[in-house]
Amino acid sequence: MALSPSQTRYLRSLSHGLNPVVLLGNKGASEAVVKELGQALEIHELVKVKLSGGDKEERQAQLDTLLAGTGAEAVQQIGHVAVLFRRNADEPKIALPR
Repeated sequence: MALSPSQTRYLRSLSHGLNPVVLLGNKGASEAVVKELGQALEIHELVKVKLSGGDKEERQAQLDTLLAGTGAEAVQQIGHVAVLFRRNADEPKIALPR
């Protein structure tokens, strides 16, 4: 599901008050982290993730691993913090604009 620009803006506005739920350590995006993130996305739908240090390419590789493993959409990435969204098919909590 691709997000429209208006949906992305809306999700970015919702994410301002959130604290990071998943923090990546030195080992980066492991299978356990991907599983935890999947569970967090099922519960919250919109999740902030704090990526571990390193250069820009390393952070992008971590984000790509998380997106591929969870099936989420990247809403925003600023520095070490990324916002991910995945709609809960059974019980949607966030009503997206058209």
